[in-house]
Amino acid sequence: MAHVDLNIALLGCGTVGSEVVRLLAEQSDDFAERCGARLNLIGIAVRDVSAPRPDHVPRELLTDDAESLIERADLVIELIGGLEPARTLILRALNSGASVVTGNKALLATHGPELHEATARADVDLYYEAAVAGAIPVVYALRESLAGDQVTAISGIVNGTTNYILDEMTTKALSYEAALADAQKLGFAEADPSADVDGLDAAAKIAIMASIAFHSRVGIDDVDTRGIREITAEQIAAATREGYVIKLLATARRAPNGITVQVAPTLVARTHPLASVSGAYNAVVTESEAAGRLMFYGQGAGGAPTASAVLSDVVAAAAKRVYGGHAPRELPYASLPVLPAASARGVFTIDLTVTDQPGVLASIAEPFARHGVSIGQVRQDADGPRARVSIMTHTAPRGALEAIADELADNPHVIAVGALMPVEG
Repeated sequence: MAHVDLNIALLGCGTVGSEVVRLLAEQSDDFAERCGARLNLIGIAVRDVSAPRPDHVPRELLTDDAESLIERADLVIELIGGLEPARTLILRALNSGASVVTGNKALLATHGPELHEATARADVDLYYEAAVAGAIPVVYALRESLAGDQVTAISGIVNGTTNYILDEMTTKALSYEAALADAQKLGFAEADPSADVDGLDAAAKIAIMASIAFHSRVGIDDVDTRGIREITAEQIAAATREGYVIKLLATARRAPNGITVQVAPTLVARTHPLASVSGAYNAVVTESEAAGRLMFYGQGAGGAPTASAVLSDVVAAAAKRVYGGHAPRELPYASLPVLPAASARGVFTIDLTVTDQPGVLASIAEPFARHGVSIGQVRQDADGPRARVSIMTHTAPRGALEAIADELADNPHVIAVGALMPVEG
């Protein structure tokens, strides 16, 4: 069949970008048949054209003039990362009439509304499957597959670095510091791992997913975010004894008066589908009124898996330009407010170190009763004159548990109050 020509501009040529170049060349004939267009890579914008590149990256296509390259493109792939100059370049591309494919989660979670409004004004398309979970097609599922349903909750392991660290702590009884060093040695963690271990990477991803699923505007600053730096080997061992694993979960839930969005270390029951997600893999579970529970699993990072998601979007965007139509618009018609973290309801655990003497448990239980929080189970482990007490609640608002924790800190029998941890089971 006859094919039209579409000019592709690539911004950025790191690990993912170089894989995009390779796959575009190797699968050009297949892509042409799938989308009805020959995808012609007309240039690759980079900061330093003299930097070493893989042999399959054509040196003659490298340029440091991204703006001029954009003006000649029908479709722009943005893989620079960060907020600037990525934001300015994407807006320039949209305003020039080019559709855009990006994997930039931080940009979307920070400036998503501005980008979506510019997309609608220019009557073009913005695709971003690679921004959330690498090769896992969860953005497509939320935008299209579940468009006829009402999503009620999303939960997921969307950061491979932290999942690897927690997995090493669980299976090898390593400390956090040792597991992090191992991850850095293997290339799973950056020299500065803050974005991963502090939960910021996962927060950007759940903000994007919540915005789509709940047809509302959720930014990264709306996400109640806690990382894994404070997780101890003792907590991991205690979770294992009780039939749980600790995972850094990103969750978003619809409530009667809004939505709650958080990233937090979470006790996950061994029977839960997310408990078996190991190493650097990712998984997302959606819950909706008609479809029920769905799980999406796969490689959430890496050059080839992420390039696969990028090129899936490229083929879709190209087909829309050839045959007409648009990708689903992001319409925040529901405008559900993001509720304060204190209003998030769930099952929680709280660990206490107490003096081991008669009457202590009764004094601990008093603030739970005052705040209307029902205790589900209590485990006590003696350690000489002290005892470690782990309390798991029934469903309750986080704010009530925080108030209880503050009161327990003033209890003369309580030596230490551990962090609250949500439970998924």
